[in-house]
Amino acid sequence: MSHFSFDDSRICWQAVPDIAHLQYSILDIDQDRRIIDVLFKFAAGRRIVLHRHKVLNKTLVIQGEHRLYEADGRLMDVRPAGRYTSSEASDKPHREGGGEQDAVVLFSIRGGDGVLYEILDDAMQCIGELSWRDFIDLYDAQPGVRKEDACGRA
Repeated sequence: MSHFSFDDSRICWQAVPDIAHLQYSILDIDQDRRIIDVLFKFAAGRRIVLHRHKVLNKTLVIQGEHRLYEADGRLMDVRPAGRYTSSEASDKPHREGGGEQDAVVLFSIRGGDGVLYEILDDAMQCIGELSWRDFIDLYDAQPGVRKEDACGRA
């Protein structure tokens, strides 16, 4: 079996405002079908903020291990490279992160035009949201949007 390494050197990663250990690159937004395709990079050995998904998320792990944690910190699932998952909206809060190396995961976020993710504090209270509009604004602000190179390089 051949082993391949994913080369993300031409992806222009952006920091997610107020969310540590997570970077993104929005690939496409289909306004008519309400689909957002985005690459998320979860830092190795780290966990992102507690949150819950409010719409359908389909994921494909491209690099590393995508790890999911219960709200209390217990490991819930380990998804290796190549794993495809379809997860309905849920009120179950969780954290996500990378394994021994950064995890790169393709998310296809589907079916919403309002709140897509709720950000929670440790007491499970909603302290923020990421909405359809937020993703459109992030996409429009991304360097190189609608150009041949993801970072606007010549």
